[in-house]
Amino acid sequence: EQANAGVLTNFDVFDFLRARGATSDPMGCLGAVAPSECKCIQVFEYLHQSPACTQTRESIDEFLERCEKFKLSPVEKLNIINLRPSNQPEIYALVKECGKRLVKGDIDEVPELLELVNEVLPQPPPKPEAAAEQHE
Repeated sequence: EQANAGVLTNFDVFDFLRARGATSDPMGCLGAVAPSECKCIQVFEYLHQSPACTQTRESIDEFLERCEKFKLSPVEKLNIINLRPSNQPEIYALVKECGKRLVKGDIDEVPELLELVNEVLPQPPPKPEAAAEQHE
């Protein structure tokens, strides 16, 4: 028996559900749906509107490799991948003691970390309300 092998990113869960045939099409599952399947559909819908739906295994692996220099904890890396911060205040919220760890004297590594996120992790999909406003 394999014990807990580690944490999963939102992308891992999204990819697993997609591989099992999950769809964002409300007509994709006609007929009786078990309560547990409803939960899977809700999770898939949430992830379909999150950064996970535009990420790839390659982009996550590249981010994990290139962010080593910042000495982030596994939880901080996971949160950055899952939430894909788009500005410096969001980085500060995700990295414990960010001001002490990523700002050393005149050297501020926060913009560099944000640049890495923007370069490697794809843009998340537009929020449904933002997409609706663009079409008006």
